[in-house]
Amino acid sequence: MVTIVDTLSRGTDARNERPRHPEKAHRPDNPVQRKPQWIRVKAPTSPVYRETHDIVKKNGLVTVCEEAGCPNIGECWSKKHASFMILGDTCTRACAFCNVRTGMPGAVDESEPASIGEAVARMGLEHVVITSVDRDDLDDGGATHFANVIKAIREQSPSTTVEVLTPDFLRKDGALEIVIEAKPDVFNHNMETVPSKYLKVRPGARYFHSIRLLQRAKELDPGMFTKSGIMVGLGEERNEVLQLMDDLRVADVDFLTVGQYLQPSKKHHPVMSFVTPEEFKAYEKIAYAKGFLKVSASPLTRSSHHAGEDFAELKAARQARQGF
Repeated sequence: MVTIVDTLSRGTDARNERPRHPEKAHRPDNPVQRKPQWIRVKAPTSPVYRETHDIVKKNGLVTVCEEAGCPNIGECWSKKHASFMILGDTCTRACAFCNVRTGMPGAVDESEPASIGEAVARMGLEHVVITSVDRDDLDDGGATHFANVIKAIREQSPSTTVEVLTPDFLRKDGALEIVIEAKPDVFNHNMETVPSKYLKVRPGARYFHSIRLLQRAKELDPGMFTKSGIMVGLGEERNEVLQLMDDLRVADVDFLTVGQYLQPSKKHHPVMSFVTPEEFKAYEKIAYAKGFLKVSASPLTRSSHHAGEDFAELKAARQARQGF
């Protein structure tokens, strides 16, 4: 089982003595519930995990696997799968569910695209996921940096397929167009939760802006796969999840992920329920019936978990639907 350290109760982060979540420090405590047996995972121990860890550290890279405390890090890194987080490790927003550090970010590292390209080539990745913190402080929200990273990967590892998981680029006119012009194979933007929970869970975002972002991405490049993900267990109603599915289908989203929300610390939003594996299977069945090409729904599903295998299945599903 992965243990997520509560850095808030210690007041500082061991790496640089800065509070990890200063905006959450004065919130009342929400006890972290014991996880049910079906979402416990083993601690990472394999040699390949250590090799992946060393490559990431040697190149000075940040992974969302570590920053977000993902429970699948042992499995993914043991397969040399990693999701790289660009534009630093500090987010300008303070979502109630997220374990990524918040505050004012530093300057953009212009050497980062080349470093990621080198790491992807060295790891021999067939598929890579590139995500980022929110950078509301940048004029384009970091879109140009995303494009530069895609270009560097294409140059250093031409056979690697690239999936981007972007912020919402709220009030950043032209940012989405910059990313789409760089031709990622998959454009992913997570809705995270149902609209009724945005004010508490994702206060810096706007539900219908995110829906429109995904719709616009498909309009700009109809051949590109689009993807989105949500967490359950935040207090949402079942009918709200089904309506969200409908909204994503109106936006022509191809791929939906549904996973269990896990509370990173006592200062984060509490887990309101642990959704059973049977309920996840029901969500998966309904989502396929609504027309998604690919659905991944399970307690441990995360947006970039099994991304490479899922991309292959996504392509096969489109070809089957088109009669190839």
